[in-house]
Amino acid sequence: MGADELVFFVNGKKIIEKNADPETTLLQYLRKILRLPGTKLGCGQGGCGACTVMISKYDQEQDKICHYASNACLVPLCSLHGLAVTTVEGIGSTKTRLHPVQEIIAKSHGTQCGFCTPGMVMSMYALLRNKPKPTEDEVENIFQGNLCRCTGYRPILEGFKTFSKDEPCCMGSKCCKNQTSNEEHVLDVAEPCDFVPVDTTQEPIFPPELKISNGFGTKFLTFKSERVTWLRPVFLKDLLELKSKYPNAMIVIGNTAVGLDTKYRKAHAQVMIAATHVPELHEVAVDDTGIHIGGAVSLARFGEILTETIRDITVFGWEYFVDTSPFRPRPSPDGYGIHDNPDVARGWPENCFFGRHFLHQNEFVFGYKQAQRRENAAAIVNAGMTVLFEDDTNIIKEMSVAFGGMSETSSLALTTSRRSVGRKWEDQLTSDVVQWLAEDFPSPPEGIGGQMAYKRALACSFFFKFFHRVQLELCRGPGMEGATVSPRHTLALPSLPRSISRGTQVFEEVPPDQPKHDAVGRPLQHSASLQHATGEAQYCDDMSLVDGELHLALVTSTRAHAKILSIDTSEALALPGVEAFFGHEDVPGSNIRMVLSSGEEIFASEEVTCYGQVIGAIVADTKTHAQRAAKAVKIEYEDLPTVFTISEAIAKESYYPHEAKAVIKSGDIERGFEQADHILEGEIKLGGQEHFYLETHVARAVPRGEDGEIEVFCSTQSPSTAQAIVARALGLPMNRVCIRTKRLGGGFGGKETRYVTLIPVAIAAFKLNRPVRGMLDRDEDMLISGGRHPFLGKYKVGIDNVGRFKGLEARVFLNAGNTSDVSPEVISASLQGFDNCYHIPNIVLTGVLCKTNLPSNTAFRGFGAPQAMLVMENIIEDVAVSLNIPSHRVREINMYKENDLTPNGNRLINCTVDRCWHEVIQQSRFCYKKEDIAKFNRDHRWKKRGVSLIPTKFLISNERFLEQGAALVHVYQEDGSVLITHGGVEMGQGLHTKMIQVASRALQLPVHKFHINETTTSAVPNTTATGGSKGSDLNGMAILNACKTLRHRLEPYIAGNPGGSWEDWVKAAYMDRISLSATGYYKVPDTWDDIYVPEGEQTTQRYYTYGAACSVVEIDCLTGDHVVLRTDIVMDVGRSLNPAIDIGQIEGAFAQGYGLFTIEQLRYSSEGRLITNGPNTYKIPGYGDIPVEFNVSLLKGASNPKAVYSSKGIGEPPLFLASSVFFAIKDAISSARAESGLKGRFRLDSPATAERIRMACEDQFTRKCSPNTHHTLRPRFIDV
Repeated sequence: MGADELVFFVNGKKIIEKNADPETTLLQYLRKILRLPGTKLGCGQGGCGACTVMISKYDQEQDKICHYASNACLVPLCSLHGLAVTTVEGIGSTKTRLHPVQEIIAKSHGTQCGFCTPGMVMSMYALLRNKPKPTEDEVENIFQGNLCRCTGYRPILEGFKTFSKDEPCCMGSKCCKNQTSNEEHVLDVAEPCDFVPVDTTQEPIFPPELKISNGFGTKFLTFKSERVTWLRPVFLKDLLELKSKYPNAMIVIGNTAVGLDTKYRKAHAQVMIAATHVPELHEVAVDDTGIHIGGAVSLARFGEILTETIRDITVFGWEYFVDTSPFRPRPSPDGYGIHDNPDVARGWPENCFFGRHFLHQNEFVFGYKQAQRRENAAAIVNAGMTVLFEDDTNIIKEMSVAFGGMSETSSLALTTSRRSVGRKWEDQLTSDVVQWLAEDFPSPPEGIGGQMAYKRALACSFFFKFFHRVQLELCRGPGMEGATVSPRHTLALPSLPRSISRGTQVFEEVPPDQPKHDAVGRPLQHSASLQHATGEAQYCDDMSLVDGELHLALVTSTRAHAKILSIDTSEALALPGVEAFFGHEDVPGSNIRMVLSSGEEIFASEEVTCYGQVIGAIVADTKTHAQRAAKAVKIEYEDLPTVFTISEAIAKESYYPHEAKAVIKSGDIERGFEQADHILEGEIKLGGQEHFYLETHVARAVPRGEDGEIEVFCSTQSPSTAQAIVARALGLPMNRVCIRTKRLGGGFGGKETRYVTLIPVAIAAFKLNRPVRGMLDRDEDMLISGGRHPFLGKYKVGIDNVGRFKGLEARVFLNAGNTSDVSPEVISASLQGFDNCYHIPNIVLTGVLCKTNLPSNTAFRGFGAPQAMLVMENIIEDVAVSLNIPSHRVREINMYKENDLTPNGNRLINCTVDRCWHEVIQQSRFCYKKEDIAKFNRDHRWKKRGVSLIPTKFLISNERFLEQGAALVHVYQEDGSVLITHGGVEMGQGLHTKMIQVASRALQLPVHKFHINETTTSAVPNTTATGGSKGSDLNGMAILNACKTLRHRLEPYIAGNPGGSWEDWVKAAYMDRISLSATGYYKVPDTWDDIYVPEGEQTTQRYYTYGAACSVVEIDCLTGDHVVLRTDIVMDVGRSLNPAIDIGQIEGAFAQGYGLFTIEQLRYSSEGRLITNGPNTYKIPGYGDIPVEFNVSLLKGASNPKAVYSSKGIGEPPLFLASSVFFAIKDAISSARAESGLKGRFRLDSPATAERIRMACEDQFTRKCSPNTHHTLRPRFIDV
């Protein structure tokens, strides 16, 4: 059987592929064959949306062209026959014409790192192609399959809503409700009139050939590769014959299940049968019995059909429970059918999959679901329940209750259903059902996914909701006169509300006399925002392949702690395309890479100490071949004892050496406890967090073939550290190694020290003398690279009767992982930030680094301070509950004031925390909210609201040797344009934009005269890592100094020609042989004015960034679900260099902190393997998680003499303000517990997941669903 030609279109260009590979995805083909890198690889699992494209097809049945936003990472190339693909490059360009979608996301400040932006653009574009004037609700829903780790989503939504219906006020954004004082300014979102309107007549046309020809969808197709044959039948009989002939063949429709099974579960099939063009599988039939749906009907189409059917018929009680917004994941126009999954199908009657009858008048059916995140998340438990009553009675004739997630397969609660028959629909039934459900699901120690106590509580809660929903319907029916349902119960029936999001952003306007060319303080859009929006922004893996370039894949450990007995590479090296294997013996220089004082092996030599530790690397001609060969390397181990958790480390005393800086003491702790009226003790645990930058670790090394020179393009926050480590590994002096970084697709600390890809790539390129690149897949990156440190805080606090601190003793434990990396510095920062905003006269803080067999944890936004501050705020909450004092009063009583000293000796100068605190109280209407929430909680039994006020104080400081920055500024004599190179790395925080604004003021030039190309060690050596919120401070001052030098050189020419232009002065200086290039250097001054410095130590001047937040939440006590109704933030950023960027940093940091404290939960297997290794299992916040109302204000009149132009570092400080959500949730839980007679302190560990919220709301259901602890089986998950 010969192979067919694959014919499809990309951006209007016809593609004829004669050797279509069934294992190739559309994303791979776009990036590597067609060289269209705007479509990004973010996860490869269809869960992040970075790879979104629009796929269009002509639907002959409907006689229309249908457009679909699809995840290119899951779309098989062979499925595209007869289809048209549009990528971000195909809709607009900075070189030709921008599409309005691209323009608006840039003007609305909706891009930061920009890696996710093309996917956002294409999701919105596809919506507009289908509906040119969408509603705001449709705009918000369309992005449920797109993730962003930087922005916090608000500016993206706000910008794209300009495409929806007209403003409710004729004045648009100039509505009086948006006005502020003359000194303040509301961040503008571009109005529709500010950009080219959407013109459907100017959109790319659908290829006429695909519409005219009937052959694309009616021909049997065959495609073959070296391993797989793809068959596409067009008749049902052919499909059945093929499945009979190839019983092990995989049937593909949308490829969401098959694609993931093939990649991650090693479910390789030699034959794949595409059932997408079999007409019978697309049929929908409606008759008197119900609706019958073909297995290949997409869920989006399914939802349309149900809506149409309901509109056309009148049937009592008809409801349906399908999400009709574009389904996530979005693989292809063929949608997501019910795939051939024996785990799903086993145990279910056949008719469960193929239809649903119309309901009788006395029959009711409802569905329920609870997931880890509110959108685009698989259910922890879902349920479908139906009940049929005897005519005109409340006596059950028939009932069926089914659950997913309660066991290995979807399950019918047979005992419950059977025993309910003949019973009356009355309150006693709910108590009986709880007992029967326990028999149906007897709770093994760990069922599917674990969480069995929570799952059983959910099952009971779902039935409780079902019971009262049906009871409400029965009360409206015949024969039930006089029956009532308690409003406190019926109010629990709907899901938590989620209104259209809204918000305000307020900042100080620049003075009216500020020159127009002076950009400092202006809310300019990100300097690369248009390149982000058009897909033109180049990231490391976007670089074009050159002839002979190779690809690298890592060979990693499958044991957490073991001796390496042997490594067999013979099978791997024999595979097609494989060039070489590299291990520890192949390292030209040192196999030890140093991170500060910590050393660890590049390639494990004799022993592995964590699952995922790098043992070697395979190099091959393609990434697919390299990864395939890496999995074929056979390693024999001898297992050794393991330690995974902090509790295990404490029990086994598995610690890294204790250091003096891990202790902070101030005052007399014993005296403090003696003076206290009350002594409290407690502890709280915080889970870790994955960085989840959208661009994973990537590097590309190019040997130059002379004197060992090598050029390395990489995604790193610390080019000079990378340079030193590569040089050491290759045995070269540093002047032979050049590190080049254009931009990062997010960093957050995760690309500062963990060079798991960079060094192997450099070694391979050096040894083979050929270019080599390597980019980790998402699951590899999460497995290997580490994240935020899990944290345990134990404390003893003494207070007086009004809640004033007298003494505090605390011990904190960090799970460092298998190496110390920067953990000593992290624990030092944790202790320095522990006090947050509170004066504690007598304090002892001790930090302990736990040595475990998990991948080494590392720097993460906040650098340990958020974990420590959460412990401090939990102490405040415990004090408030114990003394029966409002927690905000306890905070006010102890809050720092000007000139107070912190425990580590810092004197607080320009302390604005009190101002931020009182302004956010006023802005949020806190006092009114407290009263409103109290009333809501009195009226609701099963839904509760909570509110919390949280301040923050964040130290902006580095180790002394890191407090330096450098820059190089060139002015070109021909046109006066300026090129800036500095030591900072652009990773989405807008650093380059701010640096251009600094130079704009210094040289008195408009911003269009400046350009920043990249960060490279050949131009600026000895760079300080970009992190610690110091990027603008260090590099901004360096640029300022360089510009001052240039301005000084030009002064004679300016004085001699005061009416001349910049270009005239530059030309005159050049003709006079004056250097138009200047270096700038800055070191933070040493100072002892406001800080206590122990004898023999040195330090530099430091400052704090302050802020405060108020959050209001609502929880569903029966499920643990929650929604953030409102958040108000007031932040002191000094004199902002760019308010739009600073507000973006505040919103983005808040969103990341919200994930840390609520929904992001890392889970490991009992063998130490990370299970939550991608967006399908690890949930970062999505669009539906941000506050419904999100208001951010920059503190007016603030300044900071210790940084460039009185600005402040802003990247990290706002993150902790998201703990206001955590404590608002705890406040709501307290109200729920009071309903059950539970008063006083209770423990809520972080993150406050749905499970923890539900189980903390103790009631009659949770008490009967306690976990089964009487077993000896190993747990499914480890809570580290």
